[in-house]
Amino acid sequence: MGEFGLIGRYFQRAVLQQAGDPAAVALGIGDDAALLEPAPGCQWVISTDSLVQGVHFPEQYCPTDLAYRALAVAVSDLAAMGARPLGFTLALTLPTADEAWLGAFSDGLAQCAVDHRISLIGGDTTRGPLNIGISVYGEVARGRALRRSGARPGDLLCVGGPLGDAAAGLALVLGQPLPAPLDEASRDYLLARFWRPRAQCELGQALQGLASAAMDISDGLLQDAGHLARASGVALHIQGADLPSAPALRHWPARQQLDWMLRGGDDYVLLFSLPVAALAQLGDWPITVIGRVEAGQGVWLDGQPIAGDGGYQHFKESADG
Repeated sequence: MGEFGLIGRYFQRAVLQQAGDPAAVALGIGDDAALLEPAPGCQWVISTDSLVQGVHFPEQYCPTDLAYRALAVAVSDLAAMGARPLGFTLALTLPTADEAWLGAFSDGLAQCAVDHRISLIGGDTTRGPLNIGISVYGEVARGRALRRSGARPGDLLCVGGPLGDAAAGLALVLGQPLPAPLDEASRDYLLARFWRPRAQCELGQALQGLASAAMDISDGLLQDAGHLARASGVALHIQGADLPSAPALRHWPARQQLDWMLRGGDDYVLLFSLPVAALAQLGDWPITVIGRVEAGQGVWLDGQPIAGDGGYQHFKESADG
């Protein structure tokens, strides 16, 4: 199958092109480029992710889950900025044009697009080692975007959901030994947290005007907290006992749970600082206060400074080698 036939059959689908706000996409797939129409008084929010097999996802995978994950982790960057998703482009490099693989991948992409209300507006396909490149486009009212800088001493440090689930899910994907039998519901939950994360776009938008700084947790709490601390010029003090975890994680020993919550990565929940007075304004959002912002620098855990980044690094293995 040629490139245009592949695009037409698997990606020029109504469900993908109409998953988001139709008023925001003036022209989608079919021309040399797309036309987006942001609302008056809004700014663009743009981010690009590239996922490489064996680096960003395991060698063993289901194409439907892989597509969902690829889009969701890209959309999470919009959530971290408090943006409303509008559209995305897909640059897909494939070893072969396997129609069964493409059908399953297209289905997962459509499911994620509908869940996050974001439309496919264009892209490219080519032959080569499997690589998934996704660029996402969103909008935010001018001057209202969440940023990593801005946390102030006295603010609360919060997260938008449980930590460590995706790391446990990855352990299941890789077939690592279990310390205790795992029930089916827990297994399904943890696998979904790895393969099908939900970007916290609604929470990000709710944090506009309230959070002093924000980002999403992709490379582990400690490493990403370090990014926020440096950008804001403050110290982040985390209390280990306050870290939220799901019941499914408790099948592992406490030390393993804590390590995954701190360093596991792939959680894609929001990490943000919040003035104390703003906490009550968030109502029923399922957020957890895990520490405080103080004067100083770096990340501290239970009163002790954390040396180094303490999280996942894309090029660490090759740099060490």
